[in-house]
Amino acid sequence: MNQIFRNHQYAFLKLLAFRIQIVLAYQIMAVVVGWHIYEITHDTLALGLIGLAEVIPYFATALFAGHAVDHLCSRRFFGMLAGSLLAINAFTLTALSMGWISGNASLWIYGSITFTGIARAFIAPSYSTLFAIILPREEYARASGIGSAIFQAGLVFGPAIGGLLVGFASKSTAYAVATALCVGSAIAMWTLKVKEPVADEDSPTVFTSIAQGLRFVFSNQIILGALSLDMFAVLFGGAVTLLPAFIQDVYHLGPEGLGILRAAPAVGAIFTGLWLTRHPLNKHAGRWLLGAVAGFGVCIISFALTTYFWVAAFILLLSGVLDGISVVMRQTIMQLATPDTMRGRVSAINGIFIGSSNELGAFESGLAARLLGLVPSVIFGGIMTLSVVGITAKLAPKLCKLELDQLH
Repeated sequence: MNQIFRNHQYAFLKLLAFRIQIVLAYQIMAVVVGWHIYEITHDTLALGLIGLAEVIPYFATALFAGHAVDHLCSRRFFGMLAGSLLAINAFTLTALSMGWISGNASLWIYGSITFTGIARAFIAPSYSTLFAIILPREEYARASGIGSAIFQAGLVFGPAIGGLLVGFASKSTAYAVATALCVGSAIAMWTLKVKEPVADEDSPTVFTSIAQGLRFVFSNQIILGALSLDMFAVLFGGAVTLLPAFIQDVYHLGPEGLGILRAAPAVGAIFTGLWLTRHPLNKHAGRWLLGAVAGFGVCIISFALTTYFWVAAFILLLSGVLDGISVVMRQTIMQLATPDTMRGRVSAINGIFIGSSNELGAFESGLAARLLGLVPSVIFGGIMTLSVVGITAKLAPKLCKLELDQLH
């Protein structure tokens, strides 16, 4: 960590400032929107539709965003674009909650979330490509731990801030804070000084470029296995989406309790990220990844079975520890195994696998809760997560045997 800060301190800190602010804003909005929708509808399916409203435009935009980051203008520009779009969406929600906008509130919320999906498509490719420009390869593993800790810090403080602001102030105040953070993220990216590679004038057409990225990912068993493992684990293990229902119907608490439970997994992940900056898991990386996802599935089942709030919070914290291992390992594998010329596209594909699975998982969780009931749907998701680990271990033996030294 010290070497990273000595040699690349200013640029890396600017990049981290962009990441923490945009994650904080996104998480505040996620908590408040979930509470807002459930307050209006009292319908678990409505919670799931939030994810669907975001994932469709995200899925439609992500591959084109990856191509743009790899071949068009400055990576910094696309980071600023993402922050600016999210700021507009957050301000729209602020205006809605203050009564400045009339009409069906649910439709306005879903419409705003749709544009959030478009903005999100540019965040990961911009961050990933700038990360690789700023840092030397030998520091990727440790820097991924730092970046993961910063990311998870946003996951901790974002939900907590969102829940507290709603509980002690108002929804409009929470949305306004998210707006300010989005503006701050755009400013951090604008002031980032880094020498970016000159765009290739002979770059392929957009669809050829996207096809190259897809061929690379689907022909690489290690990358494809890691992405598939996380995608299906997140898809079926998305209990977080249903937390507003657990808080109101099982634990009978208010938005402060929602903030605590939303933050608990990220607290565990922060400690994991910080520990991994000092002790990177270069040995048995594949086994660590598979074991962490399996443990995550067990935590999801355990969470569903408890009726005690603080026990549930501890289980979610432990799930965050295991998820933190999975996230850092996957990010390190992606950075080391991806050629510089493909980072935007591969990051976009990674986003489709992982990012869209969050929203699809939210929809799956809401639909399963409607069909099976709240607790059985979460148990089902945990069992499916364990099944995914077994299938991945069988179909991706190179991932199981992976040592990070093989990728240097």
